[in-house]
Amino acid sequence: MAAEHLAFQAEVKQLLQLMIHSLYSNKEIVLRELISNASDAADKLRFEGLSNGALYENDSDLKIRISFDKAARTVTISDNGIGMNRDEVIHNIGTIAKSGTKEFFQSLTGDQAKDANLIGQFGVGFYSSFIIADKVALITRRAGEKEAVKWESSGEGDYTLESVDKASRGTDIVLHLREGEDEFLNDWKLKTIIRKYSDHITLPIVMKKSEWKDGEQVPTDEDETVNRASALWARAKSDITEEEYQEFYKHVSHDFENPLAYTHSRVEGKQEYISLLYIPSKAPFDLYDRERRHGIKLYVKRVFIMEDAEKLMPQYLRFVRGVIDSADLPLNVSREILQDSRDVDAIKSGSVKKVLGLLEDLAKDKPDDYAKFWAEFGRVLKEGPGEDFANKEKIAGLLRFASTHADTDAQTVSLADYVSRMQPEQEAIYYITADTFAAAQHSPHLEIFRKKGIEVLLMSDKVDEWLLGSLTEFEGKKLQSIAKGDLDLGKLESDTEKEAQKKIEEEAKSLIERVKTSLGDTVKEVRVTHRLTDSPACLVAGEHDLSGNLARILKAAGQKAPESKPILELNPEHKLIKRMEAETEEAKFKDLAHLVFDQALLAEGGQLEDPASFVRRMNSLLV
Repeated sequence: MAAEHLAFQAEVKQLLQLMIHSLYSNKEIVLRELISNASDAADKLRFEGLSNGALYENDSDLKIRISFDKAARTVTISDNGIGMNRDEVIHNIGTIAKSGTKEFFQSLTGDQAKDANLIGQFGVGFYSSFIIADKVALITRRAGEKEAVKWESSGEGDYTLESVDKASRGTDIVLHLREGEDEFLNDWKLKTIIRKYSDHITLPIVMKKSEWKDGEQVPTDEDETVNRASALWARAKSDITEEEYQEFYKHVSHDFENPLAYTHSRVEGKQEYISLLYIPSKAPFDLYDRERRHGIKLYVKRVFIMEDAEKLMPQYLRFVRGVIDSADLPLNVSREILQDSRDVDAIKSGSVKKVLGLLEDLAKDKPDDYAKFWAEFGRVLKEGPGEDFANKEKIAGLLRFASTHADTDAQTVSLADYVSRMQPEQEAIYYITADTFAAAQHSPHLEIFRKKGIEVLLMSDKVDEWLLGSLTEFEGKKLQSIAKGDLDLGKLESDTEKEAQKKIEEEAKSLIERVKTSLGDTVKEVRVTHRLTDSPACLVAGEHDLSGNLARILKAAGQKAPESKPILELNPEHKLIKRMEAETEEAKFKDLAHLVFDQALLAEGGQLEDPASFVRRMNSLLV
C-alpha cells in the first residue's frame, strides 16, 4: 500500500512547535517519555493478556530495547507491548483527543518559562521526540493482528502512513537526530539518562553491552539490563531516594514538574496492599472535566490490571496520582468486579484516609505548600463533603475561604480559624455567597456584621453552593447564610437594640403595607430589616428557598430552578426610604418602590427583567 499523507490536527501542530522551542533545554525528557510510553504499552498487554493469552504470541518476555546507530545518526526505542493498529495510530498521534485542549492553548503566551510549565501540565509524551529529532518514524503492530503500520513525520504539519511488515508485535520509534544532538549517540550518555529517569520501570530496559576499541565504545552482541527492573513501590522506603520518588511520579503522571507531596505505605492485615500516592504541584489543564479518568494505576501482585481506576479514588480527589498494588484481589479482576468488590472499597477507604492525612500534615507542617495546593485544587476539594459523608469532618477541616477578617480574596481562612475568632456569645458561622468576590465583599447584607465586628465568610466559587448543601455545621457550630431567612443575632444584640428595632417596626407598618401593595406578587414578603445600617434595602431568600446566587447558577447551566419569590427588607432610617414614605402621589410611590426593589436586586448580582422600566424610573427620579 502506498504511503498516505495526512495532516495533523491543528492543536498538534501548535504543540509540536511549543515542544521544540519551549522545552529545548530539557532534552533528556525525550528518552524518559518514550520509555514511559513503552512501559505503558507492556502494562496494557499484561491486562488484555489476562483474558486472551494468545496476544503474547509465544513471547511473554516483555522488555524495552534502546539502541543507536552512529552512521545513520538514529536512536531507536523498541518495545514488545500491546502495539497499535492504524486507527489507534491516527487517534493517539495524529490528534489530541482530550477536552479542554482549546482552553489550554489559549493560556500559552510565547514565554518559554511559562509555556514549559503549562506544557508539563498538559503532558509531554510522544511529541517530545521532536525536541531532538527532525524526523521520527514509528513502526508498530498490534498484538493479535497481522498488519503493521509505519508512521513518519518531520513535525511540520503532516505525516505519512503506510502498511509494512513487522514480525514481532509492539512498537519501534526511530529518532533521526537534529544537527548538534550527537550526545545521544553515546552508550554512556543513554545509560546515564535511563538510570536517572527510568530506573523504576518494572520491566527490563536493555542495551547492548559495549567494549572499548580504538579509543571508543563499540556495542557487542550481548544484552545488558540497564535499570533495576523492580517495582519501586514494593521496595523499602529507606532504599528509595527523594530523586527516585520524584522521577517515578513523572513516570506515572507524565507531568513535567516534581510533586508537591507524596505518601508511601504498606497495609497488612485483612487486606494487604501497597500504595504510593502523589499530590501534583500543578493542576492539569482538564481538572474540572469530571468525566476525565482518574490517575491511579492498579496492580495485583505487581501485575498491571488497569490504569485510571476510577473506583480507587473519589471524584473530589481526582488530582491524585500514583499506584496501588494489592496482594488479595484475584488476578482475573475486571472492571465489573471492581464495581462491587468489598476489598476494593476497603482499599479505596484506606487510600482516601492516607491522602487526607497527607493534606492535613501539609497544612500543619508546611502551610506555604498547602497554600500552593489550595490555589491549584481547592475548588475540587470543596466537592468532597457532598460526595464523601464518612470523611466530611476531615475534609471540612481542610477547606479554606476568604472572609471579612482580612477582607481580601485570598482563601486562607479555615473553619477552625473562624471558630477560634468567634465572639463569646456567637452561635453560628456566618457566610454569604455571590457570583464574584467583589459582590460578596460589598454586599449590603454585611453591614450589621461589619458594624458589630462579626466575621463573615465570603464565598464566590460556584462550587460553594454545592458545598453548603452538604456542609451544614462544623464542630457543633451551624453554618448560616446572612442572606436567607430571619436574622436573629441573639445575645449579640443588646436589649436596648432589640427595643429600638421593635419601635422602628411599629412605626413602619404603614410603609410596609404600601410597598407590599405596590410590588404585588413580585415579592414574597416585605419587612423591616435587621441587617442594614447604610443601604436602603436588600433582598433575602426564605429559610428553605434557594439562594439568589444558586438560582442564577442553575439558570446559567440550563436547569430549571424551583420558583420562589424574594423577601424585600427595607431600612426605614435611610433617606431614600424616608423620601418614598413621604410620597403622597400613588403612581410615584409605586415607581419608587419598584426602583428600590430593582436596586436591591442589582446589588446582589441579579438581572433585571425589565431594564427599560428601571431606566425610566431612575430618570424620572433624577429629573
